[in-house]
Amino acid sequence: MKDWWKSSVVYQIYPRSFNDSNGDGMGDIPGIIEKLDYLKELGIDVIWLSPVFDSPQDDNGYDIRDYKRVYEQFGTNEDMFAMIDEAHKRGIKIVMDLVVNHTSDEHQWFVESRKSKDNPYRDYYIWKDGKEDGSEPNNWGSYFSGSAWQYDEETEQYFLHYFSKRQPDLNWENEQLRKDVWDLMTFWMEKGVDGWRLDVISSISKFQDYPDYDKVEGHKYLIGKYHTNGPRLHEFLQDMNREVLSKFDCMTVGEAPGSSPSEAKLFTEPSRNELNMIFTFEHMDLDTEQGTPNGKWAMRDMNLVELKANLTKWQTELEVGGWNSLYWNNHDQPRIVSRWGNDGEHRVVSAKMLGTVLHFLKGTPYIYQGEEIGMVNCAYAIEEYDDIEIRNAYRELVQENGTLTHEQFLKAVHYKGRDNARTPMQWDASEHAGFTSGTPWLKVNPSYEEINVSAALQDPNSVFYHYQKLIQLRKQVPIVVHGKYALILEDHPEIFAYTREYEGKRLLVVANFYGNTPSVDLPEHVQGANWTQLLSNYEDSAAAPEQLQLRPYEAVVYLEV
Repeated sequence: MKDWWKSSVVYQIYPRSFNDSNGDGMGDIPGIIEKLDYLKELGIDVIWLSPVFDSPQDDNGYDIRDYKRVYEQFGTNEDMFAMIDEAHKRGIKIVMDLVVNHTSDEHQWFVESRKSKDNPYRDYYIWKDGKEDGSEPNNWGSYFSGSAWQYDEETEQYFLHYFSKRQPDLNWENEQLRKDVWDLMTFWMEKGVDGWRLDVISSISKFQDYPDYDKVEGHKYLIGKYHTNGPRLHEFLQDMNREVLSKFDCMTVGEAPGSSPSEAKLFTEPSRNELNMIFTFEHMDLDTEQGTPNGKWAMRDMNLVELKANLTKWQTELEVGGWNSLYWNNHDQPRIVSRWGNDGEHRVVSAKMLGTVLHFLKGTPYIYQGEEIGMVNCAYAIEEYDDIEIRNAYRELVQENGTLTHEQFLKAVHYKGRDNARTPMQWDASEHAGFTSGTPWLKVNPSYEEINVSAALQDPNSVFYHYQKLIQLRKQVPIVVHGKYALILEDHPEIFAYTREYEGKRLLVVANFYGNTPSVDLPEHVQGANWTQLLSNYEDSAAAPEQLQLRPYEAVVYLEV
């Protein structure tokens, strides 16, 4: 089926935290194979697998040492081929994570590159002389704190790294490097891989004059417009499409921070032959105070009117010539039920509400492991976190600069830290949540005794079965995939309501984002229709939307008959 990814639902697996088959405390590929029947029961169509390639694990596998070999703690290449086959037998496709903005500093290309200035691999990476005073080539910052440049004593030059200093950025200006990337992609696609999630792909083209950012008071190193959407980005992606992607029936999604809807269309307009969709970050930054030195750790309350306006902008502007990827959670984002829902007494209904609002938007929905059972954030002591981003930010913001106190930073981490998503998957109420028979690499969230797959499967009103219904409705009701989106009640501070329209039929979604009980006055063009209830997160929601008094986190979907 052409464009099969439009009607698909994607499930993201973070391999080290999903299921451990051999008791070493880290999830693995045989462990994923053990759980494929569970994912089949949920109903998903595609697995997006966070990186499983050979890696020193400085950034949990996003630092790749060998693109054609599986990391030994995850298994072997044969395990990976077996997983692809077993998934395909169940009608599930596999999308791998392609990290080609940077490699590990242990990749053979970089080992060679740093040996000498005239090494054949020197130009695979970005090397520059310092300024006259010996300082960095420019004032670009790393996403993981500090400078984006690392001085190398061996050849007395700096190399560029947007992330950890052990993740040197590749030089995509080098044609031979690009050919090597096409080769490694082809290797996996010929083994049956059905597509790619392209990590920070909007950063692969660099501005070749490497300009300084304008100085900002209190900031030595800066991140901004020069970090993304460089001058040859779309040329490189069109080359990738022509040389690799066009030869396979595959799905592609690009991680594209810093992209607006108009820039998204450059990636996704079908006639341009680049990617199917991108991940936008705008809605995920709405609870961050912009313009402070504390970055993502500067928290503010999410404003629902702003969230609706932002999602509506993307829905509307990508209606023609684009396609949305829909997500609340991933390996880099905290648990949405703790973030914008209610992880206390209303955990189940708020998790269902958030899923409902997302899955009825136009685009391809992504479920992150554990989202389908309503997993919640963890609240650990600072030394219990593993994430390099958390550790670096703590050192910089608390210990060195003092812009946040220990208590302020910990509160922000409990709310926004990436390890909230990375705690082991909660399979049952046994020790370590049934994730491992050994000692887990990251502490299991203490909530596992109540929140786990085994309990969810035994409860007909669980979050799991609600997500299962969301997936089934996408298959059964064409309007969910194809319908045109329109926001209603745009200024209501507590209710998210919208319609979808396709072939003369309409769908209506009405959701209470908070724990209050607002009444709803729907516009006339909605009230006059003949509606039947399609789905709800309460057992006794109103059969028709004429006079709605919504309960805490209540979400109801109606279909026009």
